[in-house]
Amino acid sequence: MTESYTDRAGLHVATELAAFVEQRALPGTGIAPDAFWPGLADLYARLAPENEALLATRDALQARIDDWHRSGAPQAGYEAFLRGIGYLVPEPAPFTIAPGVVDDEVARIAGPQLVVPVLNARFLLNAANARWGSLYDALYGTDAIPGAPADADYDPERGAQVIAWARDFLDRAVPLAAGSWRDWRGDTPALADPAHLAGRAGDNWLLRHHGLHIELVIDRAHPIGATDPAGLADVILESALTTICDLEDSVAAVDAADKVAAYGNWLGLMRGDLADTFEKNGRTVTRRLAADRRYTAPDGSAFTLPGRALLFVRNVGHLMTTPALLLPDGAEAPEGILDAALTTLIALHDRCANSRSGAIYIVKPKMHGPDEAAFTNRLFDAVEDLLALPRHTIKVGVMDEERRTSANLAACIHAVRNRVVFINTGFLDRTGDEIHTAMQAGAMVRKAEMRDAAWIRAYEDRNVRIGLACGLSGRAQIGKGMWAAPDRMRDMLEQKIAHPQSGATTAWVPSPTAATLHATHYHLVDVAARQRARAAEPIAPLGDLLTIPLAAGHHWSADEIAAELDNNAQGILGYVVRWIDQGVGCSKVPDIHDIGLMEDRATLRISSQHIANWLLHGIATPDQVDAAFARMAAKVDAQNAADPAYRPLTADSLAMQAARALVFEGAAQPNGYTEPLLHRFRRRAKTAT
Repeated sequence: MTESYTDRAGLHVATELAAFVEQRALPGTGIAPDAFWPGLADLYARLAPENEALLATRDALQARIDDWHRSGAPQAGYEAFLRGIGYLVPEPAPFTIAPGVVDDEVARIAGPQLVVPVLNARFLLNAANARWGSLYDALYGTDAIPGAPADADYDPERGAQVIAWARDFLDRAVPLAAGSWRDWRGDTPALADPAHLAGRAGDNWLLRHHGLHIELVIDRAHPIGATDPAGLADVILESALTTICDLEDSVAAVDAADKVAAYGNWLGLMRGDLADTFEKNGRTVTRRLAADRRYTAPDGSAFTLPGRALLFVRNVGHLMTTPALLLPDGAEAPEGILDAALTTLIALHDRCANSRSGAIYIVKPKMHGPDEAAFTNRLFDAVEDLLALPRHTIKVGVMDEERRTSANLAACIHAVRNRVVFINTGFLDRTGDEIHTAMQAGAMVRKAEMRDAAWIRAYEDRNVRIGLACGLSGRAQIGKGMWAAPDRMRDMLEQKIAHPQSGATTAWVPSPTAATLHATHYHLVDVAARQRARAAEPIAPLGDLLTIPLAAGHHWSADEIAAELDNNAQGILGYVVRWIDQGVGCSKVPDIHDIGLMEDRATLRISSQHIANWLLHGIATPDQVDAAFARMAAKVDAQNAADPAYRPLTADSLAMQAARALVFEGAAQPNGYTEPLLHRFRRRAKTAT
């Protein structure tokens, strides 16, 4: 893998990236190459040194924290110490965010959110089109209701279960004035609240509840509708209101070719012409973006509803650099700056098909504290100036997934108060940073016990409460993390309702099917009412958030230690082997119990940091870790035996080398991130092929 470069205003731009920008991204925007490249060069000249200084501050603070823990200083002085070194900053005076005009899906309607790797066009299209989903299909084909279909074609008993569940849901969400939806015969629905009747599309009825839509499909010629007293063939739910197209944790983008492919797919979404052709069930299928949906209101007026989720794009964080662009001195350019410039440039092709308000939505991950949030704000200012956009056209989603951000969340929000439209918790990355920040403090509890730790309860609670105190209600999303088990929809239905009950307006789901099922929660919970109630509650103390999850006085047996190592090692290998050998950044990976879980770099960060912590504190030895890797390599090989592209793990394979490096070099990795090592080994793998 060797890049070729061309000079553009002193920048050394990979040839294929320069061609993409000049031949595909710039045409149609009114921006000429001889204006864009000098502007980008100036942006880098001003901001790249700031980016580097912020990373140096991270390292300096971590070194001070490491020294504190090594010294054995009393933990009673921990918070004061963090304030003294500038890790904790003063709370801002009370304020209310003012992001300007924001689309309703972000500001005012609560509903599910998808995250999808931008490098996979098929997945992108599925996620963008997941705005609407069949409740019947979601129930019939999953474990959301007991049992499973008994027939490959259609099981009437299973169908009856689905119909009964759906009618019960309608009774709870949009009840009739009298009687049950089970007895409905297809006439004009007499609703308990007539305002819930939103319109019609042909014979179909459209309902609206909590801002979300439900379409009752009436088709007496359909096999299901033909046997239904109302002719009801399906119940379609408005599902994934928003989708994050991810250039970060769920992709393996290590060079110019990868970045161009990612930007190209984002361009296809913005232009509306992205398509993908593939084989499915013996047929060739071409998938495209769904059209908007047309209805007639009860007063006879016509209106449309979006056929697609509102799209965000997640840029990379401040840490990584990219060989797709070299600075004048030959150094790799900060990748986050390139993402900001190019994803915004590409969004100029939107012409309001995505955002009706004309906003551009960028999620910014892995920021450490308010200074880094303020830097992102200045970066977006500079990109708006480069592209002649009005100030605060670019909206920002703040990932609250690093400890210094969690502990200073109000100050972080304040730094981007005029463009923030999203805050979101992320358990796995946040746990990885928790372990790394306190790496020297002692051995951490077992990974499964982290969810019950005091810090994470405070983290999840403070995120909502601080967001409400900063005025996000009715102006921006407050989000919760991913349901990682796409095949366990019954468990999701039972547990994930806690997210809207917490006052969060959105939460991540792993598939369009999961989005449809999770959408039912937003009908059953009035999130706006929950936010009003929660706004009066006290915020969890900062001290709880700063409680380190140490395994004080642990007495683990040899078998318990081996089991923990095996669990972590299996997760690391199962993910890394696909990342390094195949460039797959997110997929359903079987865990140690052969349960498919959605894995990305966040899961890898927590597993590798956990073993690194136990190594550092003598809970496990290097030999024990290597033995776990050897045992789990055999298991991962067996789990992937049916994959013709799979290469078995051996002691000298690049995937095994990467996995070992993530653990044995884990304590030295910047903030415990996995990207530097993954990129290094993936580039070697691409060169080898």
